[in-house]
Amino acid sequence: MNWLNSEAFTLFGQRIIWSDMVGNIFGLITLALGWRRSIWTWSTQFLSGLILFVAFYGHLAGSAGKQIVVMVVAVYGWWQWNRSRGQSADGHITPRFATGRERVAMVAAAAAGTVAVALLFKAYPSLSWDPWPDAYIFVGTIVAMYAQARGMVEFWFAWLLVDLVGVPLNFANGYAFSGFVYVIYGALVLWGMRDWWLRSRKASQPVMEGAPA
Repeated sequence: MNWLNSEAFTLFGQRIIWSDMVGNIFGLITLALGWRRSIWTWSTQFLSGLILFVAFYGHLAGSAGKQIVVMVVAVYGWWQWNRSRGQSADGHITPRFATGRERVAMVAAAAAGTVAVALLFKAYPSLSWDPWPDAYIFVGTIVAMYAQARGMVEFWFAWLLVDLVGVPLNFANGYAFSGFVYVIYGALVLWGMRDWWLRSRKASQPVMEGAPA
């Protein structure tokens, strides 16, 4: 699988690596499927993590390890959606806003997780090329995936916050394709946020007596 770490082509003077391109294409498909509330979003996320794990294993232990966590959360997300999707009329999960307690818990987990992971990366420099932003993106991704698994509209906000750091960071470190994909992520996040937001409001509206369901 060494070809995953070879150059696919050059774009605007930037070397595009196969693993960077393939993994992020799957990531883009994952986000689009998440917007559509398709349970296939988790299978695609798992496959993306597996491809990147194979690409990183053996020379980028930290990056490979992060993909294992992503794959575990993807399995959790599939399980959660599989047991919840039958609760709505269209066979998909019903988006909802997180409760105040859930929001506080996620923010606290993201903050504590970022500090803990960043300190781990600093203690073992081989695990990361830039500890603090790398930890922020990694923990933010896990929090976003968790919120998505629970059907929370806030997962789109989490992705947007990850994008705000991910786009400039990827361009600055030579991962041009990841940078371009993160820009597209941003557009999908805004559209997906609007769709889930409207669906959550519709689901929370009471049905008037005598009105069609």
